[in-house]
Amino acid sequence: MSNMGRSISSPYTFRGAALGAERLDAMIEPRTIYFDHAATTSLDPRVLQSMLPYLQEDFGNASTGYAAGRMARKAIDASRDQVARLVGCRSSEILFTSGGSESDNLAIKGVAMALRGRGNHIVTSAVEHHAVLRTCEFLERHLGFDVTFVGVDGYGRVDVRDVERALRPDTILVSVMQANNEVGTLQPIEAIAKVAHARGIVVHTDAVQGGASLDIEVETLGVDLLSLSAHKFGGPKGVGMLYVRGGTPLLAQQQGGAQELGLRAGTENTAGIVGAAAALELARANRVDYVARCSVLRDRLIGRVLARVAGAVLTGHPTERLANSASFAFAEADGEALLMALDSEGVAASIGSACSSGTLEVSHVLQAMGLVDDEGGGSLRITLGPENTIAEVDAFLSLLPDVVERARTARAMTVG
Repeated sequence: MSNMGRSISSPYTFRGAALGAERLDAMIEPRTIYFDHAATTSLDPRVLQSMLPYLQEDFGNASTGYAAGRMARKAIDASRDQVARLVGCRSSEILFTSGGSESDNLAIKGVAMALRGRGNHIVTSAVEHHAVLRTCEFLERHLGFDVTFVGVDGYGRVDVRDVERALRPDTILVSVMQANNEVGTLQPIEAIAKVAHARGIVVHTDAVQGGASLDIEVETLGVDLLSLSAHKFGGPKGVGMLYVRGGTPLLAQQQGGAQELGLRAGTENTAGIVGAAAALELARANRVDYVARCSVLRDRLIGRVLARVAGAVLTGHPTERLANSASFAFAEADGEALLMALDSEGVAASIGSACSSGTLEVSHVLQAMGLVDDEGGGSLRITLGPENTIAEVDAFLSLLPDVVERARTARAMTVG
């Protein structure tokens, strides 16, 4: 096994509790090159420090009236003000949730059910995150809503004219993501919002992938609802944010207490909320540097993969894409074998395909873009972070051609 993918600058990590010296070697693993920031990011140490008081001494329930509860309520209110300032809205327009998936569910189901008397038609795109797609499918299958899934071009980009043609007199909601989580393509959200608003239709965007690098000011985007997730930009897992423009009809989907303006029952995760706000503050402050650093690494990686790996195809838009996202398809390669080979070399990345019973299935995003199994089966998503280095990119590039060939051999053996 090659160690070219191992990060020599990172400390070792330990699995399990400390044991005897005779077992120590078995419990230590060199850290990998981490190229999967679209899946999650590490918790920023400064964010952790902001959270610790509310995990330890200031642990009160914010819904109680005594001093410990008031302390937690004050922290949540300050965090709500902080997030509102960063996205350019009023504090009363920010809800805290358990993550991007819940924010998407609450936005889509909440609006759909609140406006059901006016119409039952929803427009979304074929390349949305499953949190949007499955929610729309649930509404269609179980509650009688009608959903139009607008297609995309070969770059995974939605045409505003297609959205406009999909609108009907009974359309109540349009939901299109800001940036695709798999191929990184940016969507024309501002133009889509203008078209929808001209017909009086509510607009939601899943902006989960844009928190670190894109403009998420809601007035600029023109949206009525916007979803974010803290762990995508250095915050804790299990905390999300949902912007809801004042006056937007929204029916609560979780009943119980009156938390989150009566729209999301449940004891607030004070530490998580404080951490989410702190992470967003840091992300917005570092946005310019983040984009500059990641785009240099991304462009180096894209150019050299296409030059060095036979049959490599860039997926997603060549320029209108996330600063940290590079995605590829390797014809005739087994995606699962590709991922496993990279993991064995110390590289953490993602694929956009699923392999079962010897049949390689292209992801819904690549299918919508027109890639068939043999073209897109061996897909690979590399999503970078500001801590990644040129040395790591070059180490990855040196091992990738061989890894792809191994994945192609695995594919040939499976179909042969």
